[in-house]
Amino acid sequence: MCGSCSQDAQANAQAKRTVRTRGTRIPRGYDEMVNDSDPSVAAAPLVVKTTRVDDIAPFLTLIDPKRPLLFVRRGDGIAGIGTAARLTFRGPTRMSDAASAWRELAAEAQVDDEVRLAGSGLVAFGSFAFADDSDDESVLIVPRLVLGRRDGVHWITRIGGVDTLATESAEPTPLGRPFSVRFGTGTFGEAEFGAAVSHAVEAIERGEVSKVVLARSLEGDLPEGADLRVLAADLAMGYPDTFTFAVDGLIGSSPETLISSSKGRITARVLAGSTARGVDAASDAAAALALATSPKDLDEHAFALRSLLLSLDAHATDVTTAETPFTLRLPNVWHLATDVAGRLTDGASSLDLIDSVHPTAAVAGTPTVDALRAIASLEPFDRGRYAGPVGWLGADGDGEWAIALRCAQVSPDGRIRAFAGAGIVRESDPAHEIAETTMKFRPIVDALA
Repeated sequence: MCGSCSQDAQANAQAKRTVRTRGTRIPRGYDEMVNDSDPSVAAAPLVVKTTRVDDIAPFLTLIDPKRPLLFVRRGDGIAGIGTAARLTFRGPTRMSDAASAWRELAAEAQVDDEVRLAGSGLVAFGSFAFADDSDDESVLIVPRLVLGRRDGVHWITRIGGVDTLATESAEPTPLGRPFSVRFGTGTFGEAEFGAAVSHAVEAIERGEVSKVVLARSLEGDLPEGADLRVLAADLAMGYPDTFTFAVDGLIGSSPETLISSSKGRITARVLAGSTARGVDAASDAAAALALATSPKDLDEHAFALRSLLLSLDAHATDVTTAETPFTLRLPNVWHLATDVAGRLTDGASSLDLIDSVHPTAAVAGTPTVDALRAIASLEPFDRGRYAGPVGWLGADGDGEWAIALRCAQVSPDGRIRAFAGAGIVRESDPAHEIAETTMKFRPIVDALA
């Protein structure tokens, strides 16, 4: 590259990292840090006040029907309303840039938190693209109002500037009417996906890769005026043991904890290997046993677990796992699962941790570089934020992050894309992998049937 070209590239990169508006320095990564009443004015350091309350109406009756912000499991979690700050990132350093920008924002914020539970005080909802070269933005969103519920404690957090701290109340509104979406497969249907599986198996047999995760998508259009809270409500009620999330148009219910960090402890849950539930008690038990003893699925799970443990090695000690995975029962599927726990040793934030562990072998394959190369050659679409980290973090860097699975991305024009993937190893059969992805589409497809 010529010297002047290199200098231009460096200048452009720096311009994207730092923005100055009306003399106020905005930390790198900010595309927008505004109050809702005047989106042209950059905010000063954020002012945050969390107050405990006796009770809160159901989250889904309070949040925006067009732009819901939500991260809950078993009724506990947080929901957001409005935008106090929006930070966007792209490229290979999207998560490390987000970690740096968040540290700057949090260090300058004025926080008054009388609750001091996970999710109170200053928080941001986040969602990150799967691939380094994705066209989709990765985002951190700080709401103006945050509604929280954990272990029987309820709270409201108001976020803004000194003169713009949110004073409004969140008023419940009934959910809209149920709606349906007719999905189509586009140009990468079952036959094309099956052929891609065969090509992946051939690459594995040639020794080019050990495992590769391939995905396919379904596409449709939302009806005019669709209330996205209806989709989130259906997922939350149908899959209460998963993380139901809605962040910047990405909506789903993920069973897989990528990373959770709290006061120096970290936990994760690895899922890899799956099979459909049985139609009755006997066939269901047989399905679980077959999964637990399947060499193909056990190998796939071992790849995913090893990938996570290696990624955590630089950040944690006293890491514990079970010797064998357990079978996790969800309404539509059995998964092989392993829980991981450890002690943080380097003070890494949850954003630093997701930067280290993404992408795991559960959503990419192994070796990672070779698997990502295979995905790029075999999948004819950009995954966007499917299979990327989705969750939230607080001012201290602690947070909860799931892998964005069993989800769909809603575009501003009303287009909706659902995704499902399957781990391909040497023993994989195209027909079986097609059936597995069909099964994994069910949460979204059934909710929108």
